[in-house]
Amino acid sequence: MNNYLIKGATLVNEQEQYKADVLIKGGVISKIDKTCELVSHEGESVIDGTGKYLLPGAIDDQVHFREPGLTHKGEIYTEARAAVAGGVTSYMEMPNTSPSATTVDLLEQKYSRASEVSLANYSFFMGTTNDNLNELLKLDPKQVCGVKIFMGSSTGNMVIDNAESLENIFAQVKMLIATHCEDDPMIKRNLAAYVEKYGEDIPVEAHPSIRSAEACYASSTYAVSLAKKYNSRLHILHISTAKELELFDGEKPLKEKKITAEACVHHLWFTDADYKTKGNFIKWNPAVKTANDRMNIREALNNGKIDVIATDHAPHTLEEKSQKYAKAPSGGPLVQHSMVAMLELVREGVLTIEFMVQLMSHNVAELFQVEKRGFIREGYFADLVVVDLNSPWTVDKSNIAYKCGWSPFEGQTFHSKIEKTFVNGHMVYDSGVWNEQQKGMRLTFER
Repeated sequence: MNNYLIKGATLVNEQEQYKADVLIKGGVISKIDKTCELVSHEGESVIDGTGKYLLPGAIDDQVHFREPGLTHKGEIYTEARAAVAGGVTSYMEMPNTSPSATTVDLLEQKYSRASEVSLANYSFFMGTTNDNLNELLKLDPKQVCGVKIFMGSSTGNMVIDNAESLENIFAQVKMLIATHCEDDPMIKRNLAAYVEKYGEDIPVEAHPSIRSAEACYASSTYAVSLAKKYNSRLHILHISTAKELELFDGEKPLKEKKITAEACVHHLWFTDADYKTKGNFIKWNPAVKTANDRMNIREALNNGKIDVIATDHAPHTLEEKSQKYAKAPSGGPLVQHSMVAMLELVREGVLTIEFMVQLMSHNVAELFQVEKRGFIREGYFADLVVVDLNSPWTVDKSNIAYKCGWSPFEGQTFHSKIEKTFVNGHMVYDSGVWNEQQKGMRLTFER
């Protein structure tokens, strides 16, 4: 393992900016020196950080890497490779693969695969069904990030549509419960009305009406009511509406919250006006909605109602996305571009860089109780990102790392560039070149 000395970078950490030298030894942050007087005395590789920013690596708490069973769309190897190119050093992956990860054995198979091929650190959610409560209760909370409930359309048996099953999960599972909240019967009624009107030629602009704000709010309200009834630890994923924000407490500090919320990059970036030019390439569930919804979600980043930023990275092939609306799957690749997209919002004054780091790194680590990650602290794993905030570049097919080969950001010029990414002290990415000699680690949790 190489050791490194990063000299004179501007650290962004725990709501502060300051210049410092950072010594990385044995995979961890060995020393932070604000005097910038550290020297390489044991042969450490020296990196000149002058003019650059050093951030803790992002922890993305919601990705779909498509392995096993859907690997024509993406693989743990390819998508983790894209992640580190984007400054994401750890991820938590969802269970709706094929087969779905709804037993301990199937879940552990994903961990085993990641240990072989993932360049980023990893954890995997266990999926819930109407009848797998006994499997959920076998989980070790120190080894698994949480359980995932699809309270809306998804894959196979993973939509929980039995009220008793939901009640039992909220009552008995003591781990973090993450939910996808959309009211399925409401969506089906909306879709039927559009099919009656348009047949197979439903315009993609109808997506936020079919998967409506009302469907999101009804489902989120139900999840919150169950969490309050049973004092469960609930985390609602990808908030897409202004209305849902009233369900969350912006006053309590994060460590005191039992109910938390996430915003995703696409709901912070796009609006329903973008369907005209982007079409199915911004078709997600929940849907991208109005400019007013986006404005309110952006405000919630700063008022404490939204606790973390993630991607819901979910690649599909160009061929799949090029079908008519009703057949084109929902989801899109984002993990390579999440940090630079949020740095663009920093540039626009939507939030400060300190708060961006809090939402993409610190808060995710605190919310999930990730062990020794998410901060630039002595003794913590050296999951770090060197960023140039003034190095414009444009997304095109030549620099996209996703297996699917496309991005909803194609043609977008970003002003910041990820230069280097360290995972457990290993410089896994350096200016377009990956070093794959060392793989990421399984995340552990202080629970």
